[in-house]
Amino acid sequence: MSKKLSAKRSYLLRAYYDWISDNDLTPYLVVDANYYGTEVPEEYVQDGQIILNISMQATGDLLINDDAVSFNARFQGVTRHVHVPMGAAVAIYARENGEGVMFEPEDIYAELNREPENQPQSFEEAVDKPKAKKAKDNSFLRIVK
Repeated sequence: MSKKLSAKRSYLLRAYYDWISDNDLTPYLVVDANYYGTEVPEEYVQDGQIILNISMQATGDLLINDDAVSFNARFQGVTRHVHVPMGAAVAIYARENGEGVMFEPEDIYAELNREPENQPQSFEEAVDKPKAKKAKDNSFLRIVK
């Protein structure tokens, strides 16, 4: 019996955020603005993505957990709340030198990218949910030539 591994993205995002910040660089987060549950200023979205400065100086109440990145930030003088589900995080990099990581797709985030009534009840349910199997053809009639 193999144990299901947890998603890597939140761990990698936190690690790169810390590394970039510890080196006095500016962490930028690339976000898929079309991912379900993403709350970003729509007027700054280009080609379905937005790049956000998530440095401590640019954000208030920054929280990076297993589920999402959330914070308050000012956009042209107006304070806005930003919520980025972990599945919407595309990449994190340092503005000054481009060092960072682009995240690989993970099945769990595809599973969570849908309307609430179709979403699993929990992260664990999505991980443990078996893949939908093809309907088996149970007909007993066969074509004979």
